[in-house]
Amino acid sequence: MKDRVNIGVIGTGRMGSVHTRNLVRRIPQANVVAVCDIRLEVAQAVADELGIQGVIRDYHELLRDDRIEAVVIASSTNTHAFMMQDAAQAGKHIFCEKPLALDLASIDVALAAVKEAGVKLQVGFNRRFDSNFKRVHELVASGEIGAPCILRITSRDPEPPPMDYVRVSGGLFLDMMIHDLDMARFQLGDVEEVYAAGNVLVAPEIGLAGDVDTAVVTLRFKNGAMGVIDNCRKATYGYDQRLEVLGSEGSAWAGNEMTDAVVHADQGGFHSATLPHFFMQRYSEAYVSEMCEFIECLVSDKTPLVTGRDGRLAVVLGYAALKSHQENRPVRLSEIAAV
Repeated sequence: MKDRVNIGVIGTGRMGSVHTRNLVRRIPQANVVAVCDIRLEVAQAVADELGIQGVIRDYHELLRDDRIEAVVIASSTNTHAFMMQDAAQAGKHIFCEKPLALDLASIDVALAAVKEAGVKLQVGFNRRFDSNFKRVHELVASGEIGAPCILRITSRDPEPPPMDYVRVSGGLFLDMMIHDLDMARFQLGDVEEVYAAGNVLVAPEIGLAGDVDTAVVTLRFKNGAMGVIDNCRKATYGYDQRLEVLGSEGSAWAGNEMTDAVVHADQGGFHSATLPHFFMQRYSEAYVSEMCEFIECLVSDKTPLVTGRDGRLAVVLGYAALKSHQENRPVRLSEIAAV
């Protein structure tokens, strides 16, 4: 692999445009050759902004370009699996946004194609690259806080997503919580059993679409530790992201990042800044870091830190949580799929 990697980006919507800007502006080892979107005008606008020459509607044309060594798949979820399969067969390394797919059989077919082609695959769980959560992971892995006992993750959005998105998202457990389910594995390893409870408490329209807007999930890890994740689609005070691991010899936690670190005190009390509005602001640097990791893996021939197995297990966990919520009982991952 060369010192500079030629990249093609498939899908130039919200996440695709973020990745493309980061690749062009923040990562010197990346060279974006072309961008692709079925909405050609959207791809053209991104290309014009960033000085990219190649603008393509059909991703097959991008895959036929011998200059392109790797692709970033940031199109809609229902396209991920077959695009991964096609990219692998074309010999392109792959960065794919989460989730890999909402159908486990399709994921397995795509991962088999990746393995057969011998290309690299990194899944877009950007929160693993957040400096705070990564530091907690390092403290836990080093043994500095002893044997892990309890994991707590809080993840709450400032406002519900548009209903058009909710209807195709796969639901809270497979959409919003999938990041937290992956984070749980990142911190404490593989999970054996899930118990989930959910309700419609802040957005009645989400209930009408057959989903929940608030949920709590408990996890039992293979190492004996336990975990709790709470999600809510609406926290009026901002984007709430917190994590703690309690160990036998101590604790490690990462609190919310504020828009600034200034605290103002007066007779009315202590006043601090607001939370970042949403994930684009809160995890802006993590998006850069995950793409740096992908490019570095290609340049140095390393295995990505977030593998296809990680992407698959996050979906298995999501389905286990959904089944638990529907049946009001603990669900072992082995009931969903081989792990």
